[in-house]
Amino acid sequence: MRHGKKGNHLGRQTAHRKAMLANMACSLIEHKRINTTVAKAKALKVFVEPLVTKCKEDTTHNRRIVFSRLRSKEAVSELFREVAPKVGDRPGGYTRVIKLGSRLGDAAEMALIELVDFNETYNVGEKPKKKKSTRRAGKKKAEDTASSAQPKEASAKETKKEEPKAEKPKADEKKDDKKEE
Repeated sequence: MRHGKKGNHLGRQTAHRKAMLANMACSLIEHKRINTTVAKAKALKVFVEPLVTKCKEDTTHNRRIVFSRLRSKEAVSELFREVAPKVGDRPGGYTRVIKLGSRLGDAAEMALIELVDFNETYNVGEKPKKKKSTRRAGKKKAEDTASSAQPKEASAKETKKEEPKAEKPKADEKKDDKKEE
């Protein structure tokens, strides 16, 4: 009987399995999608999703927990910097497993595992939010027309004040010019 035997061992020893899942998780975080067998994809999903949940709250303790599982500084920083803001409002289900068929060499069932929020083809249906027009824009135009109605003499004086003065060469530049001669 299989009492208390939870999780697929994937035909590997414990250390090999943990190292393989950590490497696959780092690749998934870096590339946002990877191809693997269905069994490994399901095991990876169970491995990665709690880490993504941890990265929603950026604390030193959570970073250390995630680093102890992934063992890659680059993957941890990318997980907290890029992945966490995109999945912050999602309550779970950060990965998607898509079955691809069987592999030619050994007929193993293949699958694509990807981070859900990073797939542009499925997110195409979401339209970008339009900017709402406000009534304040009309007030700016009214103010611009009022300022153009000012006497031309006053506006001419203002433009004369704003003209930049020619910059005087600095003492260092004068010395360089003398050295060149």
